[in-house]
Amino acid sequence: MHHTPGDRPDDPCREHRSGRRGLRGRVRLIGRGRSARWTREGRPARRPRWRMSFLTGLVAVVGLCAYPTVKYLDVLNDTGEPMSFSQPLPDDDAGPVHASAAGPGVRMPTGPQAAFRTAATLSDGTKIGVTTLHGKKSGFTGKVWVWAPKEYYEDRYRNSAFPVLIALPGSYGFPSNYWSATGHKLQQTVSDLVALGRSRPFLVVMPVLNPTKRYYDGSDIPGQPKMGTWMSDDVPDLVKANFRTFTSRDGWAFMGSSSGGFVALKQVLQHPDRFKAVIASGPDTRPDSPLWRGHRAEMRANDPERLAQRLAARPGAPDVYVQFQIGTQEGGRANLERFVQRYAKGPVHARLHVIEDGGHNARSYLRGMRDASLEAISRVLRGPTPTP
Repeated sequence: MHHTPGDRPDDPCREHRSGRRGLRGRVRLIGRGRSARWTREGRPARRPRWRMSFLTGLVAVVGLCAYPTVKYLDVLNDTGEPMSFSQPLPDDDAGPVHASAAGPGVRMPTGPQAAFRTAATLSDGTKIGVTTLHGKKSGFTGKVWVWAPKEYYEDRYRNSAFPVLIALPGSYGFPSNYWSATGHKLQQTVSDLVALGRSRPFLVVMPVLNPTKRYYDGSDIPGQPKMGTWMSDDVPDLVKANFRTFTSRDGWAFMGSSSGGFVALKQVLQHPDRFKAVIASGPDTRPDSPLWRGHRAEMRANDPERLAQRLAARPGAPDVYVQFQIGTQEGGRANLERFVQRYAKGPVHARLHVIEDGGHNARSYLRGMRDASLEAISRVLRGPTPTP
């Protein structure tokens, strides 16, 4: 998968790069005379033993004194505790959400209810929950993180469906999904744009991307875990079982960065009857997993360029909306411009948003989503309807 190095701590490919580079820097002399010592540049020099002993003792004393406070804070922190998306927010006096009659095009939760635990709590009281999904169709077991916006808990939307945005990470996407980390502020970005009337209040679903630290292209590669089915069937089925969703594809979309952008793009082009839109940031547009070796026909069937060409030529095919993103500080722009020129025809609608001074990292891609891309896909997707 295409991985252009970023230059920021939130570089999606940083884990991948650092894992194979090993130690860096050069050795140099610090100090003079007997106190001089050699150290690797970029690392702290070794402290004298007496200083280390003193510091160790000080930390131990402070830790013992602070123990009651730390224990108290652990009680207040509900990370890891069971949670339910049907419960009200802390400042909501309306009580649990009980639906009476579903609106048109609304699928109420079908069950069975998944066992979610709190992964994080945002400043507005909303929570990111995590559960382990045993995929019935793919046979793969992995974690899925989900966030519901504050509107989901409001009584006026108790009978309404909410649009779903399946968010995929870059790099390996295993064993976690970095979009579930609140520091990236994906959920906050959605909330901010909803308040400005520029985005739908999405349910954000964040599954693991790969079963190991190898690239599976989000596909059913022969002899490998069925990650294509995991993404197209098992993850959506989990959402349908636990949340109010739309019965039509008008409420279903993907987003992803780097290798996750490739998978997001492929899923929408491969299943236009299920998903309507995608934000693909810094993606490749062709499969490149080494696991395809010996399976050329299957690889071609999972090639986004071939899928787009075939969809564009299909009479009566459903419209799909592809929103590409690329930063000016990364490579791959020419390839995406070529994709738009060649395949944005008929039912395939594709546009490219260029992020000025943007790199191959989550921070840049979120800026692009805030500036244009999230609003672009929101225009073609359905949103919740309040109860009259």
